[in-house]
Amino acid sequence: MKTVQELFPDWQKMDNVDSMSGDQFDNLPFGAIQLDADGTILRFNATEGRLAGRDPAVVTGKNFFDEVAPCTNVQEFAGAFKEGVEKKNLNKVFPYRFDFQMDPTDVWVRLFYSDATGSAWVFVSRAEG
Repeated sequence: MKTVQELFPDWQKMDNVDSMSGDQFDNLPFGAIQLDADGTILRFNATEGRLAGRDPAVVTGKNFFDEVAPCTNVQEFAGAFKEGVEKKNLNKVFPYRFDFQMDPTDVWVRLFYSDATGSAWVFVSRAEG
């Protein structure tokens, strides 16, 4: 399996995502979504908006697993998120296929818990195809 470094361009920027300005956040070369402990979207960058065909302003404040991407409301994704948030320990990378209100899109996902903000991040990079 490829490493995080290989899957996500400029992967080092994930370490600083909590403190990025709006422009820096929107210009990441991968999708980035910040979720609270319940799965409500706090931030949704423009890169992910383009990837998913969703307007960040419209999806912010909605529940990611129930309202925005219900295809992720499965044990592999939502289950890992919930368990990691409860333990405050989440750092998982896995392949996934998004297929809700969009053409099926194969991606790599990194779920990450941030101690700094007490929130979780979903990082998304298109799978090579």
